Amino acid sequence: MSIVFVPKKLRGRAKINQETIQRLLDENDQIIRCIAEYQQKGRAKECVQYQQILHRNIVYLANIADASNMPPSTHPTSNESSASTPTANGPRAT
Repeated sequence: MSIVFVPKKLRGRAKINQETIQRLLDENDQIIRCIAEYQQKGRAKECVQYQQILHRNIVYLANIADASNMPPSTHPTSNESSASTPTANGPRAT
């Protein structure tokens, strides 16, 4: 069962830490693998059930990210990285 299933009386009281987030990401990985397996077997009903759980987990993670005060990522955006990446026709003009 998903760790996102929390009884109503405990909602908002859970401690969100890196371990909890990593467990949820690992769970999402397993769910995606199950979805792919069921799709290969043509079992659409099971796919939908897992897709709903995956959706809920992703929304939960997004809410955590929105609520956190983490600074923006230091990784370059796709526009920044492509501006310095040479193309097949030579270096890109900036």
